[in-house]
Amino acid sequence: MHYIGIDIGTSGIKIVVCDSAGTVVDSESHSLNVSSAHPKWSEQSPADWRHAIDHTMSALSLRGSLKKVKAIGLAGQMHGAVLIDTSGNVIRPAILWNDGRSEKQCTDMMNECPEATVITGNLIMPGFTSPKVRWVKEHEPSNFAKIDKVLLPKDYIRYLLTGQFVSEMSDAAGTCWLDTKNRDWSDELLALADLKRKHMPSLVEGTETSGSLKADLAKKWGVDQIPIVGGAGDNAAGAIGSGVVDTGQAMISLGTSGVIFAVTDKFIFNPNSALHSFCHAIPNKWHVMSVHLSAASCLQWFANISANGDVATLLNELDESPEDTTSHSCYFTPYLSGERTPHNNPDLTGRFCNLTHSTTRKDMTYSVLEGVAFAFKDGLKVMQEAGVHLNSISIIGGGARSQFWRQLISDVLGMPITYRQGGEVGPALGAAKLAKINEFPSEDISTLCPVPNAIEEHSPNPARHKLLMSRYEAFTMFTNQQIKE
Repeated sequence: MHYIGIDIGTSGIKIVVCDSAGTVVDSESHSLNVSSAHPKWSEQSPADWRHAIDHTMSALSLRGSLKKVKAIGLAGQMHGAVLIDTSGNVIRPAILWNDGRSEKQCTDMMNECPEATVITGNLIMPGFTSPKVRWVKEHEPSNFAKIDKVLLPKDYIRYLLTGQFVSEMSDAAGTCWLDTKNRDWSDELLALADLKRKHMPSLVEGTETSGSLKADLAKKWGVDQIPIVGGAGDNAAGAIGSGVVDTGQAMISLGTSGVIFAVTDKFIFNPNSALHSFCHAIPNKWHVMSVHLSAASCLQWFANISANGDVATLLNELDESPEDTTSHSCYFTPYLSGERTPHNNPDLTGRFCNLTHSTTRKDMTYSVLEGVAFAFKDGLKVMQEAGVHLNSISIIGGGARSQFWRQLISDVLGMPITYRQGGEVGPALGAAKLAKINEFPSEDISTLCPVPNAIEEHSPNPARHKLLMSRYEAFTMFTNQQIKE
């Protein structure tokens, strides 16, 4: 038996076909473009998603890869606003997660409903769905008047596949319309955008069936009218793919941006430090996330200006030199795109501090890696202050390929971390696993979503941790000085 995972990403659509063991047997992708007509705007045409899904599914069908498929799971970029009219047509381009035009709407909504942070577990930020729709109401009233349904990106694809308006808990929690503790829409939060429950899709858990594939699409792609499973937002789907399903498990994603994702068995929140609190994609579980807007992208930026874009050259300088760089290196604040957790400050900037005539490129490379690790330390502290306890941490993402960086993060956090196989597949793998869980509802989810095999274990060096905590104090001082400017 095979299962499909569809990931609607910002830069492209990715579809994987997995066997019952979770091994990817085939995959296909299709790139997407983002438009930005004005500063801070970020939009996509949902018609492009439709075309990409048809292209990728048709390619898999032609290769015969869909013959054994039993169910489809969906994953996708969170927070986007897809506005649908009474005829089921898209009203305007989708406003994406990284669109920043709605700062004023966020402030107004927080002033009108201060308890929103308690209901949703999050600050209302421009990235979330609700302020985007309020912006449409205030700036495009004719478009707002046409709204019959508001869908998230992957749930628009679900509508195309099934004809049903359905979302699931992990993605819905990123709208700022969900009562996250009770896993239901909040009438009070919906009212802030002048919406009602009738404008929302129905809700299922990520492991539940949301509908069946339409007959015409089933015939076109050569499959049965198989179930379409609830699925997950991209971060929750990535966690499912990495076997992060039990309370106390955590995952660090060291990609373009950085995330610490931790599973909890109850609703925990700390919005004042910009900790995100969402439902997990499996029943009776929640998760918290610290979000760091620049992670591996910091190293790529430094490589672009110092090594002709070659990250490997910079990392090799660190690997080949045995002497300790920590005691005499400069510092780097990794805020090239502002910062989310814990500062929630879009105006913070990346800076090198304590440069001297003796500072080398190797010193600066080290400080970039260390600065990102210190940002993760900030995120971990916020989680711990909220009462989150971590039993294990896995690390995935492109930046995690560096053994040096992985060990440095372990030394900074003072906790063991494990580098595991399969992290490069991404959210599509988690979506496929949710499709498999749907077929075996009585089986233990941990058994169906095992943690991938370990490639390397990293334990913190106590002496290094002590030295790094001294440098972390200086890093915190430099950040606080910038905040006060």
